[in-house]
Amino acid sequence: MCGMNEEYDVIVIGGGTAGTVAAIQAGRAGADTLLVEKNGVLGGTLTVAGVNYPALFHAWGKQVIAGIGWELVRRTLEETSAEPPDFSDTAAPHWKHHVQVDKAIYAALSDQAVLDAGVEMLFHAMPAAVAFEAGRWRVDVCTKSGLKRTAAKVLIDATGDANAVALAGFDLIRHSPPQPGTLVMHCGGYDADELDIEAIDIAARQAIADGELLVTDVGWRPDGAAGFLRGRGHNSNHITVVEADSSEGRTGAEIAARQSMLRMYRFFRRQKGLEGFRIEWFAPECGIRETVVIRGKATITGADYVAGRRYADAVCYCFYPIDIHLDHGQGVDWRPLAEGVVPTIPRGAMLPAGSRFLLVAGRCISGDKEAHSAYRVEAPCMATGQAAGAMAALSAQTGADPEDLPIPDVHAMLRQNGAIVPGDVETR
Repeated sequence: MCGMNEEYDVIVIGGGTAGTVAAIQAGRAGADTLLVEKNGVLGGTLTVAGVNYPALFHAWGKQVIAGIGWELVRRTLEETSAEPPDFSDTAAPHWKHHVQVDKAIYAALSDQAVLDAGVEMLFHAMPAAVAFEAGRWRVDVCTKSGLKRTAAKVLIDATGDANAVALAGFDLIRHSPPQPGTLVMHCGGYDADELDIEAIDIAARQAIADGELLVTDVGWRPDGAAGFLRGRGHNSNHITVVEADSSEGRTGAEIAARQSMLRMYRFFRRQKGLEGFRIEWFAPECGIRETVVIRGKATITGADYVAGRRYADAVCYCFYPIDIHLDHGQGVDWRPLAEGVVPTIPRGAMLPAGSRFLLVAGRCISGDKEAHSAYRVEAPCMATGQAAGAMAALSAQTGADPEDLPIPDVHAMLRQNGAIVPGDVETR
């Protein structure tokens, strides 16, 4: 566990899909590492938000993201005797290649992997202040027993919301409007095949017209309430979020999500065949798709992303369609990549402009709205997390700023830990 030392080689803020992998990589590379997480469980959106189907590790029948994130996924599948999808079926829609994993086992295996890497963990804690002083990052951490101060040679922001970057005073970019969030749940107490779906859909449209429901309470897909019921509520609603990178904004999102759930519950319970409708599980957090991105030393544009640009400083692949969720019941702007295209993520997009010895991993790396809608998903977050952990460890060992590290050295460390780096796979 953690008594918090006065100084570390690397501090990782945020133990989600990116931060957990970043901490494991840094620890395995020999860096004295601290992982600070606001919740009581690792995994972020994969566990506390219930999005337990990370994607995408494969592109056009070939694996393009592996390493520590894939190791955790694979170990979870083995532990639970589950089978991965058929990644060779390149004609299947992208969602068929999401890997369903057990949230509980993934969380427990993540704990063990972090500890095995020699990393110290501190749960229920957040950064309160961040400053670069005398060649070190000073970090004040808000714990349940008060503020505690520590420091690091290299800092990794894996909060998903660039909270540490903001505290350090660097610029952020907010694309407007942000994508809506989703409160993941699992509903039961009915047999979907026995329902009069058409009658329920008609009733839902009337309830929306009467103001009893919002159109996004029972589905963002074109099939609305029918899709919600057939999918048992999984990834079915849209929740309007406003500046959810702050505690105030996140509070609004959480309240709105549960009010949406309550409206949905009351409506369905009034429908014939749904008298026993129940919510069997709901995520402790509303899943947030988009808040802010950093102003990076490089920026991933949608045009470069869909063209599959191979950056000179690329640290990992990324593969996912443009996937912009639209608010107010407008569905999703979904655009698949052209056959053979596999984009990459440059190191510069992980470095806040004007910063030193500071790295960012996960969905808030630098990119425009289109590119962000694709690289925000969990497998690319794991890949950028591992790249950040490797660069942080090398930077702490050599004293060189992450921007100045030779890319071949970064690639070599990533390969040592099972990662696939751009150039390792022939993608076209």
